[in-house]
Amino acid sequence: MSSFAPRAERIVDALLESRPGLAMSAGDHRCDERLPDLSAAAVAADREMLRDAADALAELDPDALDVDERVDHALLTALVDRELFETDEIRAPEWDPLRHNPGPLLHALLARPYAPAEMRLTSLAGRLAAVPDALATARATLRDMPRVHAETAVGQFTGTAALVRDEVPRLLAEAPALHDRVEPAATAAIAALEEFVAWLRTGLAADAGPGRDPRLGRRRWEARLWHTLDTELGAAEVQRRAWANLDRVTAEIREAAVELVGGAGDDETVRRALDLLAAEHPDDHTIVDLASVTLDEATDFVRARDLVTLVDDPCVIQEMPQFARGVAVAYCDSPGPLETADVPTFYCIAPTPADWPAARVESFYREYNDHMIRNLTVHEAMPGHFLQLAHARRYAGPTRVRALAESGSFIEGWAVYAEELMVGLGFGGLPVRLQQLKMQLRMTINALLDQLVHCDDLPESEAIALMTGRGFQEEGEAAGKWRRSLLTATQLSTYFVGYSEVAGIAALRPDGVSVREWHDAMLAHDCPPPRHLRTLLGV
Repeated sequence: MSSFAPRAERIVDALLESRPGLAMSAGDHRCDERLPDLSAAAVAADREMLRDAADALAELDPDALDVDERVDHALLTALVDRELFETDEIRAPEWDPLRHNPGPLLHALLARPYAPAEMRLTSLAGRLAAVPDALATARATLRDMPRVHAETAVGQFTGTAALVRDEVPRLLAEAPALHDRVEPAATAAIAALEEFVAWLRTGLAADAGPGRDPRLGRRRWEARLWHTLDTELGAAEVQRRAWANLDRVTAEIREAAVELVGGAGDDETVRRALDLLAAEHPDDHTIVDLASVTLDEATDFVRARDLVTLVDDPCVIQEMPQFARGVAVAYCDSPGPLETADVPTFYCIAPTPADWPAARVESFYREYNDHMIRNLTVHEAMPGHFLQLAHARRYAGPTRVRALAESGSFIEGWAVYAEELMVGLGFGGLPVRLQQLKMQLRMTINALLDQLVHCDDLPESEAIALMTGRGFQEEGEAAGKWRRSLLTATQLSTYFVGYSEVAGIAALRPDGVSVREWHDAMLAHDCPPPRHLRTLLGV
């Protein structure tokens, strides 16, 4: 019997034990009462654990393993190496306040009914009690923060305080016997969060400059890209392919615009077509309902064309919690692969902030118009993230490695491929096809922006010009993406690279295999990087 499985399981347990956030996202609830320990001593101990894990994996000969174990060995090795790289090279907890936000771990206990209220409140009391010390560690650790990170953190930590203030009493109403244990911890957590926000604001007011440069620089960015993508493509080749794809999609959107409004087939024609569609849009009061309608439409479309096997898992559409806003407009929050309870997926959309002026609100909803919301729902839910991750949870392998080592490139790549698949078959007609082509431009520019910002010091003005010019984006969307490029180095590249690789695998469907059968096969191995999916599929 191979020695890989028991060794891998020990490493998985060590990773879950040391990373409550990873454990929660994976669906393992053994650490639900704890927050991450980002103190210097804990980070040092974690580094030693990772080095021991790397050594243990290096002792094995991958060629002696069967194909599933060989892939799991590669995935676990890549995960350990990535964590070591982040610890030794990026050191984000020392300068990024967003890494210290307890909001996601508190929200997971409040919002996801994986256990009775009494059990979740007991865990919540532990996490709330840990907030003051965790934020004291953050204040002692953080130095020279980038201004964009500190500003975003002010909004997110304020949202976390509001989450505790508003949502804890609602859950306590289901288990009032725990009031005396939970309420004092909640009160102390709110005070600590408000104190931390005040500390951030004081720092921002005292230093009018940009703070630490949020750009990673070419050496660190390219190294992080390698860890993020787990692909054989280098940064230069990613950029070359992105510029070529930008030209290809530009020609396609011009043709589609002529089909809608006529004209010369130039950029002005595209703008006229997009302006026509942008006029049909939701508002803060209707956007969630519109997403619900579009989810039903997309589900019916997938079922009628037998594109992928559907599931009966629940998907709840709701406003994005305030603590999570400021980075993306929407996200899919799915139960983890190790989750055993019957809990829903959340498809979350952020309405506009209450303090936005009317012109900025109008710009936002011109971007996220009725037709773009249909395309967004395909990406986030059907047959994108919600359906793909539901298939992933049904994977049962020899180890738990894939529950921890899910590839962002595969996940985002499948979602973008799903957009193209749906519009290619007529979903939403020409209006949604135009929006999807616009999203293709955005996805491609994302990869260019990611690299040019962090490696070539692309100025904000040129980045905005690229997005609003070649990408036809609204000013507000472009401004938000500029911030995101600074906040999430290398993540914006996962869409284009993942799409390119997933679409390439989809095109290799063998003769005699139906579209649904091939898509099901692509989704049957959890979420490995596309290069490993090729191995598992034998292509």
